[in-house]
Amino acid sequence: MRKIYLVGFMGCGKSAIGRRLSYFLRLPYYDMDHEIVRQQGMSIPEIFEVYGEAYFRALETEFLLNFRDEACIIATGGGVAMSEENRKIMRHSGLVLFLDATFEDIYVRIKNDKNRPIVQRSTKEELEQLYQTRRKFYRAANHIRVLTEGRSLRQIVEYIGFQVNRLKGE
Repeated sequence: MRKIYLVGFMGCGKSAIGRRLSYFLRLPYYDMDHEIVRQQGMSIPEIFEVYGEAYFRALETEFLLNFRDEACIIATGGGVAMSEENRKIMRHSGLVLFLDATFEDIYVRIKNDKNRPIVQRSTKEELEQLYQTRRKFYRAANHIRVLTEGRSLRQIVEYIGFQVNRLKGE
């Protein structure tokens, strides 16, 4: 297992858990969105505005295909698992963990986030529909589903660390 991919809806905790998991497992951590922003020299809202969502989704696939060949933790973008090609790439190149948070927990975290173009142009009901639609893709991508409701970041990280070490035979 080379890479550990964290998938889930925006605001489910991929970045926060990824950073902590990096220390716990002593592996480098990368945030897919931050890497794409760095490579493109534009924010995600700017990429969406100038080139459109399809272009951004192609950048995500390119990232999965060409990013460093090293053992690491990658927090993916919330829409990355929508693509069958992306799901195949992640499942074949690493361990995919679905951070399964409730919509209410997520909504509290994302409702005022100006860096999420989809949040800014959607109602709460539209976001919940998107959440329900995407969940089946996260489930199709994942090797392990991690329930986050009622758990601290530490508990989640320790659980994931246990699962990773179990799979490595440690």
